[in-house]
This record gives sequence, C-alpha cells and structure tokens, in this order.
Amino acid sequence: MQNFPWDNHSFVSEFVLLGFSRDPYINVILFNIFFFLYLSTLVGNGLIVTLIHMDSHLHTPMYFFLSVLSMLDMSYVTTTVPQMLVHLICKKKTISYVGCVAQMYIFLVLGITEGWLFSVMAYDRYVAICYPLKYKIIMTPWLCGAMVVFCGLWGISCSLVYTVFTMRLPYCGPNEINHFFCEVPAVLKLACADTSLNDQVDFILGFILLLVPLSFILASYVCIFATILKIRSTQGRLKAFSTCASHITVVTMFCGPAMFMYMNPGANASPERDKKLALFYNVISAFLNPIIYSLRNKDVKRAFLKLTGWGRASE
Repeated sequence: MQNFPWDNHSFVSEFVLLGFSRDPYINVILFNIFFFLYLSTLVGNGLIVTLIHMDSHLHTPMYFFLSVLSMLDMSYVTTTVPQMLVHLICKKKTISYVGCVAQMYIFLVLGITEGWLFSVMAYDRYVAICYPLKYKIIMTPWLCGAMVVFCGLWGISCSLVYTVFTMRLPYCGPNEINHFFCEVPAVLKLACADTSLNDQVDFILGFILLLVPLSFILASYVCIFATILKIRSTQGRLKAFSTCASHITVVTMFCGPAMFMYMNPGANASPERDKKLALFYNVISAFLNPIIYSLRNKDVKRAFLKLTGWGRASE
C-alpha cells in the first residue's frame, strides 16, 4: 500500500492475480496446456502472415485483412498469456498498479481494433460477392489501409475512455483480482467507490463497440446471402458461401463471449464465468483462427505447399 498525504485512504500499489487454481498440480497441468496453445497460436498466425507476405497470389484485400487479424491475435495473446504462464508456476502472482493499467489498456486496444476489423472484413466480402466487377476499383490499397487505420484509432481512443473510467476510482484494498489478467470487469470489483457510472459507461461502450460492428456484419451478410441465392448453379453458391463461412465462425467465437462479458452489469457477473469467457475470446479464438482459415482455404493451402516445396514434389 502507498499513502497519499492529500487523502485519508491508502491505495494499492500492486494487485494479486488469483488465476485459476491454488493447487500447484492443477497449475502445472494448466501451464502445459496454455503453453501449447500460446506457441501454436504464434506459429499458426505467424505462418499465415508469412504466407500472405511471400505469395503474390495472396496480395489481395481479403488476405491483407487476414494478415492484420493474425498480427492482432499474436499481440492479443502476448498481452496476457506469458504473464499467466509465469503466475501458474511461481508463488508470486503480483502485478504493479502501472503494469495493470498498461495491460488493461493494450488488451482493450487490440480487442476493440479486432472487433471493428471483423466488420471491415465483412464489408470486403460484401463488395467481392455483390459487386465482383467493381471489386478492384472499390477495394483499393489506399481504402484498405485507411479502414485498418480507422479500426486502430477507434481502438486507441475508446480504450482510453474504458481505462480512465476504470482507474480513476480509488482502490483501497483488498488487492486480489479474481482473474488471470487485469480485465475491466474484474478490476472494478475491487473499487472502494460506487461503480454504477462505470457500469453505464461499459454498457454504452459495449453497445457501440460490439453491437454496432455486429450490425454492419449482419447487414453485409444479409446482402451477401441474398446475392448468393440468386446464383443458379449449386457449385457457384457453395463457392461463394465458403468464402464467408470462416469469417462467420471467427466472428461468432470472438464477439459472442465478449458481449456477455462487457454488456452485463458488474453485480451480476460471476468471476469463474468471466475467466472462461475471457479464455475463449482471448486465447481459444486466437488459437483456432489460423486453423479455421487454413483448413477452409485452398489458396492458403496452396501457398503453404509452395513455400515448403511439397507442392512441387507431388507434381
């Protein structure tokens, strides 16, 4: 604790992250599982970025956005998982106040940016399927870059609001966060002040940052499915739908749990449920993204075979 002369309260200078279990044997098992998931996430997403960069056939808007998503996923898990792994095998499970603020802010920046990137990727599929002849004219490199920058700036600004509203509150103790990282809902439970305003702000921001991009995605796919139904050949319909199926799956895995987490009032939140939800949209979705995109994508498979030389060997 550190005492401030201008206030009668004492404020915490560090937090304790309780994580998942106090049982050392369970923590060793969890360490091995999460270490595997983390390495697999880095390798899988890193491979996708490498393939897209090296194969000229993948230099299209869709794969540009996919490479940005992969880089966000690698950064996203690196914000939380390495520290979680250390805490699983070490007795000391503390994080400084400044470190907690930094982790919270960076996590929010990457998460919000990724959420809006999904709406940009849906728009890309909308243009590709509904206006195929104008696709290259509309989806210029400048527009693609501008949309990614917009997502990033939106993430930076909204995360600042989230973080400032959370950390402006006094934290007098206890300092034990029932979570594996400094996430807004978990930290707010330790505030020794009324958090009703924060609950309202979180709900409003959750609406803007989750439901608005989801509405864009839904509107895009309504138009996409209407266009697909007009395609006469069954093969043509399946081909058009297959380009969207991976994106729909990834959006569902990421946005569904995030909505439950950030749009529920703080008093109704369960710490154990919140940890599972956070694991899903932070660790599991980042781990599955490269698998989902590569297994359903012939272009990515072809680029991988070309890079490894296996494709030439099979010819």
